Amino acid sequence: MAENGNTRVGGTNASADPEERRVLYAALDSFRQWQRLTHYNATHLRRQAFYALPRAHWELLAAPPFSFLDTLIAIDDAIDTNAIIASAILSNGLASFGLSHEPPPADAEGHQHPLDWRGTSTPNDMEKAHTIIRQLYRDWSAEGAIERQACNEPVLEDLAAEFPSDQVDRNKIKVLIPGAGLGRLVYEICRAGFDTEGNEISYHALLASSYLLNHIPDGQQMDLYPWATTMSNCWSRKDQLQCVKIPDVHPGAELDKASRGQGVHAFDRMSMSAADFIVLYRGESYAEMYDAVCTVFFIDTAPNLVRYVETIQHCLKKGGLWINLGPLLWHFRGDDPDAQGSGSTDSTQSDGPGGLNEPGTVELSNEEVILLVEHYGFVIEKKDLSGKMSGYASNPHSMYPSMYQVSRWNARKL
Repeated sequence: MAENGNTRVGGTNASADPEERRVLYAALDSFRQWQRLTHYNATHLRRQAFYALPRAHWELLAAPPFSFLDTLIAIDDAIDTNAIIASAILSNGLASFGLSHEPPPADAEGHQHPLDWRGTSTPNDMEKAHTIIRQLYRDWSAEGAIERQACNEPVLEDLAAEFPSDQVDRNKIKVLIPGAGLGRLVYEICRAGFDTEGNEISYHALLASSYLLNHIPDGQQMDLYPWATTMSNCWSRKDQLQCVKIPDVHPGAELDKASRGQGVHAFDRMSMSAADFIVLYRGESYAEMYDAVCTVFFIDTAPNLVRYVETIQHCLKKGGLWINLGPLLWHFRGDDPDAQGSGSTDSTQSDGPGGLNEPGTVELSNEEVILLVEHYGFVIEKKDLSGKMSGYASNPHSMYPSMYQVSRWNARKL
């Protein structure tokens, strides 16, 4: 994959811009500290709380058939296994940005060296790393296919219907996927023959997707325990300690096979940009560039959806297709003062005009979203409001699986 923005972010060199470097370093450091802090939060604190129970009670629960302390040991083992993935993401990220596992020491006055990325992550960064590890289940395990079938397959079907392979050269059809996350949809659309560009603002997601798409050895699979640290709503410890393999396919090998007979190899028509979607794609160089824009579980990440609609209207060709699927779990709520212009994004590229750090938020209903899209010169050609259910990195074995009724619609730019 052409790594647009892997070392250059939204047109800014990540190693040269101090604020961008800070955000990158924090993401890297969160994967470094993931194992230690997850042990502390998931098992160490629980052991302390367990031994605080009346002695007779903890002795009862420590013995069979409960064996609660054995459960904590099994969780520790699962954390160590997941940490292999976190470590691989970290090592690949350091190599990609020319950074060392052992950065230069501080100077004589104790000032941290500019290339020392350690110790920079915040609790928010750690939570993002934890989310990425769990989300690998959705994007890159065989067991996560049920969610991908609900979310990715409809998009692939609509692209296939719009651009039949026997009538158009898909290698020349440019498709943009904002909010590309861990890259599975980018991979699937590219494998179908399209010139595919993902966009992602989160360094946590970019580091993980880069490793999965570009660097994991051919044929290698890694064990993942996606639910190991989730102690609530467990039917059984067996469900909690489910182990899956990632990736379920090897992206490089599959894209190589899919390129046979194609005019352009998949490696030359799949890329990822690392920037605020609004700031980058409202640029003049992106005017009417794409034949299709696919937004899956994305539009509700906008503090101001008008900006997203304006950006898509700008970068989509006349007659181009916008394919949307997802819920409206607005990430920036108007009743949360911390969400308004808070600078809570993963990239300082959000500071451009109209970026995610722009003050103000608004939450629209699905009906209002469609009216807004139409206001900007789109015609809704397909609309499925039947409320089909889909999870998002949801544990199917949980007593409380999180599920969404998703809105699916296609809009054409006039």
